[in-house]
Amino acid sequence: MKRKLLLFLLLFQCAFAFAARLDTLTVQSAAMNKSIPNLVILPENYGAQDQSFSVLYLLHGATGNYGSWLNDCPNLVDFADSYNLIIVCPDGGYTSWYFDSPVDPTYRYETYVSKELVTAVDAAYNTIPNKSRRAIAGLSMGGHGALYLAFKHQDTWGAAGSMCGGVDFRPFPNNWDLDKRLGAYSEYPENWEKHTVINMVHLLNGKDLKLIIDCGTEDFFYDGNRRLHEILLERRIPHDYIERPGRHNSDYWCNALTYQLLFFNTFFESK
Repeated sequence: MKRKLLLFLLLFQCAFAFAARLDTLTVQSAAMNKSIPNLVILPENYGAQDQSFSVLYLLHGATGNYGSWLNDCPNLVDFADSYNLIIVCPDGGYTSWYFDSPVDPTYRYETYVSKELVTAVDAAYNTIPNKSRRAIAGLSMGGHGALYLAFKHQDTWGAAGSMCGGVDFRPFPNNWDLDKRLGAYSEYPENWEKHTVINMVHLLNGKDLKLIIDCGTEDFFYDGNRRLHEILLERRIPHDYIERPGRHNSDYWCNALTYQLLFFNTFFESK
């Protein structure tokens, strides 16, 4: 699998040698005591002039890796050029859910992404190291992760988006290793209640974070996304919400990414 991913990235770099540039940034995580690879897509004119860039972090879903977004949506390269921004695709582990596990100290992906990776990216590239020029989004597990991290770290990200996101994972106590990250629901219900995004809206004031949420009406996560939307409305938290026919697949989230990038570009240009 790793050889296929590396070969794919190499071929992609050759194909787009005169457009966006692909880098693999390896970050040593002190929180987890391991090296973690991350895909970085730089726009065509990166390095051509003295310019700093906005950054979008894109989180993959369960069982994915740092190459999954590019495998599913090769037009990521075009988006980096069109919107003149840096896109970072972290490796979030097989089923990390992007939080610091309260039962497994080897899974500390909240600390990794929100602290260690952001610091490393700002040190390695010409970024605008400011929440007004930093956004985070993701699909499925990554949709949950993007909102979870943005809700908890509003000093780091100014905008966040979820595509087909698992924003309420409580109805799925036996899926995607959630019991390994949180403990069994029957034994540790407080962990589940505390870490699911739908229960974290109280952290928002409606001013410090721009939000966009998108989910297909045939998606198994649809009900949770719809309920999150309704809670945001009740709390009068501004957000963009999109639902349309579609299932939990790459066709849907690659299409959704088009709308989310437009949303983030508008946010960046308003600053």
